[in-house]
Amino acid sequence: MNIATSPDSVLRFALEAMKHTPDARLRTVMEALTRHLHAFVREVALSEEEFEQALEFIVALGQATGDSKNEVVLAADILGLSTVVALQNNQDPHGESPAALLGPFWRANSPACAAGESIARSGTPGVPLEVTGTVRDAQGRPVAGATVDVWQASPVGLYENQDPAQEDMNLRGRFSTDAEGRFHFRSVRPAGYPVPTDGPCGVLLRAQRRHPNRPAHLHFMVSKPGHKVLITQVFADDDENLESDPTFGVTRRLIGRFALAPDGGSATLQYDFQLEPGEMKFPRPPIP
Repeated sequence: MNIATSPDSVLRFALEAMKHTPDARLRTVMEALTRHLHAFVREVALSEEEFEQALEFIVALGQATGDSKNEVVLAADILGLSTVVALQNNQDPHGESPAALLGPFWRANSPACAAGESIARSGTPGVPLEVTGTVRDAQGRPVAGATVDVWQASPVGLYENQDPAQEDMNLRGRFSTDAEGRFHFRSVRPAGYPVPTDGPCGVLLRAQRRHPNRPAHLHFMVSKPGHKVLITQVFADDDENLESDPTFGVTRRLIGRFALAPDGGSATLQYDFQLEPGEMKFPRPPIP
């Protein structure tokens, strides 16, 4: 008779109830999740009040998600889960990873741009930035016709869907590599910015005495049929928050040299990408 008489017996009955799940992978994942959740509750001796607070936090994540941000993704980011998943699933043959978390602000179908075009529209102020690079395959050969999707926050730290002063799709664009695998575009030098703190994730960061400031970076998504989609970020080498990113997204490999001209009036970034063979599968956009 499946009647719970102790905390341990509840776990046993829960796992028994899942054993007929026809999807083997779903069964494996949910059984492991259930075991870990039960163990967590036992380890910290979770009180009923704390359990209610946890449920309220999860509900608040959904309520705070909308057209301008995805608070659920943000929660995964500030807990380090997004970075763990990215690094674990995108190791190259040397055991390193060129990947980074997607973040809560990617939008699908950004404007297709010509080589050398600027993604800084709306009269966006800032230090002019020229970005160049080459996309290669696992054997080091240039990849022609790859799509380089780039997006960034403005120099005041806002993505265009957060800022009514910016036109739709500002600081976003998709570029194609040439016959030698090369791409280049113009923009403005990004600035560091705080992750959104007006929702439950902000409450959590303040409770933990953590700052919300991400180091300055550009987001990239590089793709071509026959290759895994590479989702990554390139961080400014002079940012003071490189070692305290609240989303734990910075790795040494992803730090790029945002070189200022001698007069400080412009900057350049040269950064290359490598694609691994695999299925070209895109993530679901966190926001419309």
